[in-house]
Amino acid sequence: MRQIGIRLGLLFALALSASVPTVPAQEATKAQQAPAQDSAKPQQAPSAPAQDAAKPQPPATQSQAQTVTCTIDTSPKPLSAPLADALRLYRTGKFDDAAAAYNAIIASGGPDTVLAYTGLARVYLKQNKVNDAFEAASKAVALTPGKTPAITAMGEVYFRQGKLTMAQQSFLDPLRACDLDPRSYLGLARLDRATSNYKRAANAVAQAYKIDPADPDVQRAYMSTLNRSDLIKFLRDYLSRETNDDAEHRKNLEHQLAVLEDEIGQTGHRCRLTSKITTTQTKLETLLDGPTRIRGYGLKVTVNGATAKLRLDTGAGGITIDKKIADKAGVKRIVEQNATGIGDKGPAAGYIGFADSIRIGDLQFEGCYVDVIERNSVVDDDGLIGADVFSSYLVDIDFPDTKFKLTQLPPYPDEAPAEATLESRPAPGSHLHDRYVAPEMKGYTPIFRFGHALLIPTKVNDSAPMLFLIDTGAFDNTITPAAAKQVTKISRDDNFKVKGINGEVKEVYRADKANLQFAHFTQDRQDLITFGMDQFSNSVGTELSGILGFRMLFMLDIKIDYRDGLVDFTYTPPGSKH
Repeated sequence: MRQIGIRLGLLFALALSASVPTVPAQEATKAQQAPAQDSAKPQQAPSAPAQDAAKPQPPATQSQAQTVTCTIDTSPKPLSAPLADALRLYRTGKFDDAAAAYNAIIASGGPDTVLAYTGLARVYLKQNKVNDAFEAASKAVALTPGKTPAITAMGEVYFRQGKLTMAQQSFLDPLRACDLDPRSYLGLARLDRATSNYKRAANAVAQAYKIDPADPDVQRAYMSTLNRSDLIKFLRDYLSRETNDDAEHRKNLEHQLAVLEDEIGQTGHRCRLTSKITTTQTKLETLLDGPTRIRGYGLKVTVNGATAKLRLDTGAGGITIDKKIADKAGVKRIVEQNATGIGDKGPAAGYIGFADSIRIGDLQFEGCYVDVIERNSVVDDDGLIGADVFSSYLVDIDFPDTKFKLTQLPPYPDEAPAEATLESRPAPGSHLHDRYVAPEMKGYTPIFRFGHALLIPTKVNDSAPMLFLIDTGAFDNTITPAAAKQVTKISRDDNFKVKGINGEVKEVYRADKANLQFAHFTQDRQDLITFGMDQFSNSVGTELSGILGFRMLFMLDIKIDYRDGLVDFTYTPPGSKH
């Protein structure tokens, strides 16, 4: 019986470009701009994975915007009593009741039908009923083509389906026509964050919050713009009320608050670099499955003096260690938190802990938070280290030469280099810039970033681009059944086992034939492993169609600029460096 070990973190970007209107008091800016491109346009290559002689396409740039002034009314629009009640049910998380209320309005007909369909689409998205949401939004658009709120609701559905350019168009079109809707700004903010345009995202969120500060979906996005002390106050108030968060997300917010309060109460809890080094290189540690089979590479990490070998995992976020290492290191328990990932057995028990020091190669950090799993191994390892913790650096994972390198990122124009930190947990309100493509990175591929997850547009058998996760912690390339069925045949495989942090996956299939095209590479695969990844898609809010895993990635030298959402792959033929 063959076994594949995969760890997929929970928590993307081709350069979607948008010029976002602003809403001062009673007016807005109308931006005219060419639509962004949604295709990575990978080139054919002779072998798998093969590098095309052509350079990858440079990222899209923001075009010149023409502005006109729109007169608007930013005061709340009155709703009928039935609509107001349905909206209240949605905003307090009573989704079944909200769906019933919206359907009753639709059945009665009348002027509230469009708003009821748009509200119903959002309810279905919260319930992860994407097809139902598309049907409801389509009916709203049919009644009022190209108008908000219908077209905005459709954009939200497109976003969940992974059709990000179509989503962008749905959010931008009404704003260009001065048909302003706070959810359009919210949708653009999500796209801007995914494309590492954090300054633009903050501006869009501010406009959405100005128009509708009572919307809990807007409130959650607004949190990302706040500094630490303001975020603590906002979270305390937010969590004191009924909201439309599911139980897992609400727990995550409670854990975030606990960590923020611990940071405020303690000094030095910021995971600061104490060694004065801007560039470093260390060996990638081989992780074996049996005497000779390489299943991954890791880094030697010292936590409070206790040494561990952590798997280097671009599909995970932060630092995760097992109970054995945490106990040996004397990690201080801050708050209970379960770990979620691949597998059907449910979350693994764990907690967020605090470490006084962490050493990785020549880099010494002090005051860092880590995730701990209450078991003596994490998918057969001491733990995991997400490459995102090095987002202050240009990360170079050179698998063929078994080296891990960190170098200083190009500074923003007219700014001094930023202080390096270890992002063991994301810092609130820390992103104040938009994507910067330095001259030396013009050949890099833009990707979408959702938290730690790096999603790259990938064609399968010349399909439209799908979103695949770059995951060095996954043993092999995989594809979801829904994506595979669009391009090839699949069959069930009861002998192949897929396991992760949350145990084994129950239903595993194989895709007959798949040609994967990403960046400037292509690879032909037979019998590609296929299983559902709905948990990830539901978590990040967009469709994940597959994973680019270690079996292919280990042939590449991978450079990652987490700050700007850029990656570069260099193919090294086997044996050329060893």
